[in-house]
Amino acid sequence: MINLVLAQQQLESKGYLDIEVDPTLDLTAEINRLKREKNAIILAHYYQESEIQDIADYIGDSLGLSQKAAATDADIIVFAGVHFMAETAKMLSPRKKVLLPDLKAGCSLADSCPAPVFREFKKKYPDHIVVSYINCTAELKTLTDICCTSTNAVQIIESIPPDQKIIFAPDINLGKFLVKKTGRDMVLWNGACMVHEIFSHEKIVKLKQRHPHARFIAHPECEPHILEMADYIGSTTGLLKYTISDSANEYIVATESGIIHQMQKASPNKTFIPAPPNNACACNDCPHMKRNTMEKLYLCMEYEMPEITLPDWIIEQGRTSIDRMLEISARAGLVSA
Repeated sequence: MINLVLAQQQLESKGYLDIEVDPTLDLTAEINRLKREKNAIILAHYYQESEIQDIADYIGDSLGLSQKAAATDADIIVFAGVHFMAETAKMLSPRKKVLLPDLKAGCSLADSCPAPVFREFKKKYPDHIVVSYINCTAELKTLTDICCTSTNAVQIIESIPPDQKIIFAPDINLGKFLVKKTGRDMVLWNGACMVHEIFSHEKIVKLKQRHPHARFIAHPECEPHILEMADYIGSTTGLLKYTISDSANEYIVATESGIIHQMQKASPNKTFIPAPPNNACACNDCPHMKRNTMEKLYLCMEYEMPEITLPDWIIEQGRTSIDRMLEISARAGLVSA
């Protein structure tokens, strides 16, 4: 629900986009100073650059980030992630200032399900409730009964009475995984994440042959034919915890490559190999996540922009679906650390 054109114009009018950072500046020290002076907290997703992960106050997946945004006592939330994450933080903490280092850090999955189109789609199934993956726009959340993340999706679906029909949006791959996992026959919206749809089955098979003792682990946003090969399927937090507790020494990791930084920090004696995509690139980076840099993080904290704002009706109508998700997660004991 961010008006990107208007927000971009506001940044341009204030000269924000023309500001250059002094290359001799100690960005780590400056960012830490600004955190103290402004009572700010930096929330970072696992897919951020390693420098940003190392300076963040909290690193996590969508569930953990949502829980932290709802509970923080900071005055300013700086979200090193993408639009839908910053929007979610604003919905959960509407009286706090929420900043996003790069206004163009979007999400291909969220973009694949425009709220006006989904509203018409929903009308075809009046007796269905809507479960939406949290990787969606704030406006789509207003059309959603319960949100979910990849960490709690199974528990969310299983919390719904068996005779209640469900629409699941926007990720069709996660939806197919949930149908298989829970046995529920859901109506699936045909959306997908650009990063998790580019893994090459052929290249992964060859990589597994070269590393016969490696475990192949994958995020449930991957396509079904990739998940069929996996030794373990889980959220980003789930994948990280698995590599810490599992006895293997090598892992082929099918998700955005940013998580490997935390895997290496937690298990320095283990080897982590990013699963190969079906293009010429050597790894799988989300171009939206990687728009955030240390320089942009510093500037957004110094000038307190770009700021995420949402209409009151979006916050009021959209927050219910997130609150229901957090309540179910709490009852299930799901706390993402």
